[in-house]
Amino acid sequence: MIGMGFGAFLTLFVISFIVAGVIHYGFRYRFLGGIDGFLAKWIVGWVGAWIASPVLGHWFSGVAIGGQYIVPAFVGAFSVAFMATVVCKAMAKARTAEVTETATAPGAAATQVAHETRAA
Repeated sequence: MIGMGFGAFLTLFVISFIVAGVIHYGFRYRFLGGIDGFLAKWIVGWVGAWIASPVLGHWFSGVAIGGQYIVPAFVGAFSVAFMATVVCKAMAKARTAEVTETATAPGAAATQVAHETRAA
């Protein structure tokens, strides 16, 4: 698995390219809108495709190219690229909510203090 041949590398390279294209341009599921988002999905998808056969198993032995099983490679590439985008989007959303809460809290307290001062 560590010392793979060029055929296996190229097979995973093409599979991850297809998966990154489908997620980024087909589904338009993006964290980064430009080419950098596509390249990030491509790299993470390659890692997912590389890990998929040892983890998921060797499905459909007749459909293997360069010693790489195609179906698990597609499943691994898609799941890892999709989950990487989900995690990045969730972290950005949580961070935005955190910044919004801290930005509104002092303003609300200042308004309340000013209101109490006028009433007295």
